Amino acid sequence: MKDFVFKTQPYEHQMKALQDSWAATYYALFMEMGTGKTKVAIDTIAILYEQGKIDTVLVIAPKGVYDNWVRGEIPTHLPDRIPRKIYRWIPAQTNKNKAELEEITDQPFDGLKIFVMNVEAFSTNRGAQAAMDFLNFNPHNMVIVDESTTIKNRAAKRTKNIVKLKSLSKYRRILTGSPVTKSPMDLFSQCSFLDQKALGLRSYFAFQGRYAVMHVQHMGHRSFNKITEYRRLDELTQKLDKFSNRILKEDCLDLPEKVYLRREVSLTEEQKRLYLQMKKLALAKLDNGDLSTTASVLTQIMRMQQICCGFIQPDEGDIQPIHNNRMSHLLEAVEETQGKCIIWATYTYDIKNIAANLSKLYGEETVATYYGATPQDERQEIVNRIQDPEDPLRFFVGQARTGGYGITLTQANTVIYYSNSYDLEIRLQSEDRAHRIGQKNNVTYVDLVCPDTIDEKILKALREKSDIAGKVLGEEAREWLS
Repeated sequence: MKDFVFKTQPYEHQMKALQDSWAATYYALFMEMGTGKTKVAIDTIAILYEQGKIDTVLVIAPKGVYDNWVRGEIPTHLPDRIPRKIYRWIPAQTNKNKAELEEITDQPFDGLKIFVMNVEAFSTNRGAQAAMDFLNFNPHNMVIVDESTTIKNRAAKRTKNIVKLKSLSKYRRILTGSPVTKSPMDLFSQCSFLDQKALGLRSYFAFQGRYAVMHVQHMGHRSFNKITEYRRLDELTQKLDKFSNRILKEDCLDLPEKVYLRREVSLTEEQKRLYLQMKKLALAKLDNGDLSTTASVLTQIMRMQQICCGFIQPDEGDIQPIHNNRMSHLLEAVEETQGKCIIWATYTYDIKNIAANLSKLYGEETVATYYGATPQDERQEIVNRIQDPEDPLRFFVGQARTGGYGITLTQANTVIYYSNSYDLEIRLQSEDRAHRIGQKNNVTYVDLVCPDTIDEKILKALREKSDIAGKVLGEEAREWLS
């Protein structure tokens, strides 16, 4: 490894994780969101490839992340000198897709083959079979499960199918920022994918008996065992330390002050239909000269963004929810976070929906909302609670237009934008609620984005420090709406 030339120079904590893990048959990178676990995995791929150990990689990641491997992470970090052929799993069985899959599976290639699949594909027989065929034909391989808490449920079909890949793989990695989201029992299936001997216990029930205390619960005529507490967790930690690296942002002194991540959210068929209708309507009005003012163009942008978020506001009547993937992607991102978290959303409907979902999962005492309807005399109490490290309040769910100014939220070092305002000042001010005097850690900003929609255009403009309100007149309006 000492002669390896990086495409992007690793930070000190990444270098240590790489040195500890690159040669291991199996390893867990338990690195908090924003600390760069994907880069460590890609550098591992490159080193093993150049040493002749592997020529094939299967990457398994959630829907919101797997596209980013293809479009962002691999092009950014994999050295250009390595020839590669990358195939992204597409569920649709077109002749073109079948041909591309056959080509990467069983045709020789003098370079690195990378097959990137979404974890949800393993809930289908076709997806699981495609992965097994790929590994069978390409035995010098590595399998990476990104955000491995997606396989924490040992009873789920996708978990069972992914664990089966262990026998077909030469090297294995799991990546997650939070390996234990609800219970130490979450670890079993993740570690079973790495190696059945990793935890020293071959069955879940042996693992449960070792590290959990069970009591019989009675409900009517039924009786069942329930975990009431955990034990020997120091021993469990010592076992994990032998094949994992735990890195928190607070331990990374060399990280940039701000780290920006994005999670891609695919539109559902219903959203696609409504989004296309809204776009055609907006362009038709533009052709008729009806959208001649900034306000009217921004209204169309807002309506298109609302469809991306998962609802539509008719001119008359109540808000209508639309089947969407955005909330599930938010909850997946939250699972990857440690400690307190700020979630900004543009629309009141979304704020209430986010709060309800988080309350259901983590408890009502962990969530507070901060938007226009929040009583003035309650606002400071919410800020005080989120700033108190001992208070159970963990999630500050706010409207950036209301909460993005003047308040200090430095106990949180993760900020998630469920949706963005098109106002640059609001974005900059809301970022600075966490990144200001009193913040002791680096801050990670996560944007949820529907690709190839108004979401992407808004985020691109904000990243470029552009004032969107001043850019949507005339021909620029047509570009924004098309």
